[in-house]
Amino acid sequence: MAKIDRVREEMEKFGVPGRDLYDLPSSEKRFPDGAHYRNEISGVERPSTLEAVIEESDKLSIPVHRVICMIMGATLLSERELGEFSQMAHDAGLEVIATPGPRASWDVGRQVSTPEGALSGLRIRGCDSLSYVIGDIMRCVEHGIRGFLVTDEGLLWLLSKLRGDGFIPKETVFKISIYAGHANPAGARVLQDLGADTFNPVGDLTLPMFASLRRAVDIPIDVHIYLAESYGGFNRFWEGSELARVASPCYFKIEPGTALAISNGLYKPWTSEEFLAKFAREKVKYAATIRELTERTNPDIKLSERSPSDLAIPKI
Repeated sequence: MAKIDRVREEMEKFGVPGRDLYDLPSSEKRFPDGAHYRNEISGVERPSTLEAVIEESDKLSIPVHRVICMIMGATLLSERELGEFSQMAHDAGLEVIATPGPRASWDVGRQVSTPEGALSGLRIRGCDSLSYVIGDIMRCVEHGIRGFLVTDEGLLWLLSKLRGDGFIPKETVFKISIYAGHANPAGARVLQDLGADTFNPVGDLTLPMFASLRRAVDIPIDVHIYLAESYGGFNRFWEGSELARVASPCYFKIEPGTALAISNGLYKPWTSEEFLAKFAREKVKYAATIRELTERTNPDIKLSERSPSDLAIPKI
């Protein structure tokens, strides 16, 4: 036996595939409603952006299940805006994943903004910042929001403890961001064990890599099917049915553009509301196109209907 084969056998003992799954097995796992995939729209920064998503979803009869919101930071929305946002999402039956405010780039720490420092990822600096970000989460919780984006494994551990203790409502969900930088089944298992409810790996994984992730974890995998140029700028619309087949249950993430959060990225407080609303409508239109192509290439792949019961819809 080759030495590498022994290594792979040992990996398998712990639920981590010894190799990427080049045979592309179909996932037997599903969402509770039996569907393979759902639609996620990112960059829903304000109530006006959410309104555009809801209107376009109704116009095109394409379900949107989850919105990733306030990437500029929930801190920057007023109490009135948070309440309005939650009410709209509740009425539309949408899961809201909010982005709490204080992060590595918010305070005096500038390491993350340097070429080498960026490799360390968006981690929370110090205990003061931990308290601030949890405070921002609780501010959103008070307005009914029950989903949050997390980039820091230590914060995820602490949030899971607070959820288990009842300080954070038990129905709250934590989504791991692409900015956490995880890309293999061992990392996915760590995140699931720490309490992650849904997981966004890096965007440039191959189908065999996605298949190996699915073998290792049960939580939904959030798959970038369209990603901004700052992250590589790819479009995988025609791969949609295969991505859903091997990675189910998964969310299709639709996030085009020049840049997301860096430099003059889209998700900044000074980006015009009109632009964000128009761009959100385009993303919903892409979701409709993805559904058409998925049905054309594999009609057995099922998209969830609107508002399945397991979504983290805001509590009003």
